[in-house]
This record gives sequence, C-alpha cells and structure tokens, in this order.
Amino acid sequence: MELGKKIRALRFKAGLTQEQLAEKLGIGAQSVSKWENSVAMPDITALPLIAEIFGVSIDDLFDLSAEQRLNRIENRLDVEEELPQDIFWEYEEFLKGELEDEPHKKRATDLLAYLYWHRMEMYAQKAGRYAKDSIRMAPGEKVSQWVLNKAEGHAVWDWNMANHTRAINFYREIVEANPEIRLPYLYLIDNLLADHRADEAEQYLERLSRLPDANPVMNEVYRANIALARFDEPTADRIIEDLLCKHPDDSVCLFEAAQYYAKKCSYRQAIDLYERSFEAEKHRPRFQDELMGIADLYEIMGDYRKAAGTYDRIIDLLQNEWGLTEDTGLKHAQNEKARLLAKAN
Repeated sequence: MELGKKIRALRFKAGLTQEQLAEKLGIGAQSVSKWENSVAMPDITALPLIAEIFGVSIDDLFDLSAEQRLNRIENRLDVEEELPQDIFWEYEEFLKGELEDEPHKKRATDLLAYLYWHRMEMYAQKAGRYAKDSIRMAPGEKVSQWVLNKAEGHAVWDWNMANHTRAINFYREIVEANPEIRLPYLYLIDNLLADHRADEAEQYLERLSRLPDANPVMNEVYRANIALARFDEPTADRIIEDLLCKHPDDSVCLFEAAQYYAKKCSYRQAIDLYERSFEAEKHRPRFQDELMGIADLYEIMGDYRKAAGTYDRIIDLLQNEWGLTEDTGLKHAQNEKARLLAKAN
C-alpha cells in the first residue's frame, strides 16, 4: 500500500478528519489531502509524529514485508551504538512475533540475540565508565572492581570464576548432537584450551580432523596450542615453524602464526606475520583483524603513534574497501586513533 493510502486508512480507523489530523501535525489540511491523493509525500521529519498519532511504528506506515523489516533491524543494529527505548521495544515485540513464523524463525532468533547483546553492550560500556570513575576515586576499595570485571571481561584470579566449564558443556552437547558439523568443534576446543584441558582438546581435535571439511592448517595450529597447554613450548614452536615453511604465502597460516607469537609475547615477530597475512589476503574487501592485532601490539609496546597510524589504515580500509561512512566500527576506529594520539602527546 502506498504511504498516502496508508495514512488515509489509518486516519479513517482513528476517526479523524483531514483537518483534525492536520491540526495535530501543525500543518494545513491541504497538505494531508495531497498526501492521501499521492500528489505529495510527507516530509521525513513528520513521520515519527504521524506514527505516534496513529499508535504505529514508522515501518508500519510503509507496509514493509517481514523480510524488509528484519533487514532494517539488522542494519540499524549495525550502525547505531544506542537504540531509543521505544525502538528497542518495537523491535523486540516484532521479533518475538516472528518466532511463530517458521520461514523467519531462525533469522528472528539471531536478531533477538543481537538485539539483547546490543543493549547489553551499551549498558556494559556505561557500567565500565562509572566503575572506572569509582575506582579512580577510591583505588583501595573493591566496591566497583567486580562490576568492571564483568563489564569489560577482565581477568579473574579465582579459578571457580574464571573457568569455561559452562561453555565447554554447552559446545560438547552441540558437538555430540551434530558430530558432522565442523564449527562447534572449534568453539569446544578453544574453551578446553583456555582451561588447559589438553587431553580432552586432543580427543576432539582427532574427531574434527576426520571431517571432510576439516582445515589441515588449522588442525596443526590446534596441535601447537595443545602442546602449549601442556607447557611443551619447543614442540609447539616446531609445529608452527614447520607450518610456515610449508605454507609461506597462506594468509590463514600467517594469521594463526601471528596469533601464536602474540600469545607468547613475541611482539615483533607477530607484527611481521600479521603484515604478511594482510598482504597475502586475496579476498576483497579485507577484514581488519590483522590491523587490529598490529595496533594492539604497538600499544602494548608503548609505540602509540604507530598504533594510531595503524588505526588510520583501519579507517581507510573501512571507508574505501567496505564503503562505510556511519558504521559503529568506523566510529570506534576514529575514537581509538584519537585516544592513542592523546597518549602519544
């Protein structure tokens, strides 16, 4: 239905004359008549008030399909750091309704998770900011320490708080229910290795390596990390060095080797490998993972100018390869560059 006809139908349903609607909008009745007869369109700034008067969402004014609404929700979550409360409720209500529609159930479930994570991330940033202010005022008190740990994912000393048993149990359940699907194995092994449960990780890696879509390079990377989890650094180093000899131009191999050396605090070696991985990547647009790793390593090393310069490269990548202008990732990169330059000065 065209927008003008939709406004007319909503006006009839609300029992309003053109004059009454025009008065609520602070415009002339002739403008409403032009909308309803498709002679003119409402100014975009009038749409929120029109939607409010009729008790509908802006999307409802346009009779968007469910697929279009799902796309709009995802796009808005991608580009906005904070959703107004009424928009959050609108999206939540729509997505929960789509859970009853089998064709859209999976997508709606994904977006509900994204919607709640988006809100959680927004509040986590605020919680972290106030917790840091509190700690600066009283660094000897623990009142806000646990809030900051939760908000920003800081390390926790107590094993009972830091272990990954819940994640391990969840992904083990998924693996056992779907033994032919590769991805859950990776998450399961990652969490096992984080807890140094090397024997279990090795058992699942053997199962993973037998799958037809298993990546031989990643299998060896995991073998190296299993050796590290057993505190057998010479064996781990040898596995990674052999991989680099066999696959010197493979971007995946180079990236994983960079991560391996970064974890070992071999920062210069890691930066070199990240750079080689970024250059070897043939896919366009390229991801920013290598550059983010380089920026973090330069910051760890105290070279804030080089870290800021790396964010210049990230900004260029997002703008010129991804074509982004308002994305939250772009804003974050610009903010990080400013923060690092301030530290350099």
